Amino acid sequence: MYKPKKQYIPEGSSELQEKFINCMMKAGKKSIARRIFKDTMQILKDQGKSNPASVFEKALENVKPNVEVRAKRVGGSVYQIPVEVSPKRQNTLCMRWIIQACRAKKGKDMARKLADELNDASNETGAAFKKRDDVHRMAAANKAFAHFARYK
Repeated sequence: MYKPKKQYIPEGSSELQEKFINCMMKAGKKSIARRIFKDTMQILKDQGKSNPASVFEKALENVKPNVEVRAKRVGGSVYQIPVEVSPKRQNTLCMRWIIQACRAKKGKDMARKLADELNDASNETGAAFKKRDDVHRMAAANKAFAHFARYK
């Protein structure tokens, strides 16, 4: 019988935080990504947040999209069809959008940019939250084509 490998999760870290660190990592430099995340948590703590982990989780929760549009070709035309997003893809998208928003900013180190973006996302502002809002708005605008979702 197949037994899945037990993942190693460092002390004081959650599975969600480790996934975020892996998404943030570039060129296999996990120790650098982990240090950036640790510095981010310290910056959030210095800003007066008593529990930076809850700020992180609230930020991810606020950026998760519920619906997105997928292009589908029906009868020679391409329609943008709104579809619900699976929980796994919600996590993937929200992490990707937060990291992209941080990398797009200029002038500060990554830990400070990430702390600012997490803070903004937990307060429902910022570039990543705007991205989610745009995706939801696009899905609402194309609601008329939802009946095409049944065509594969």
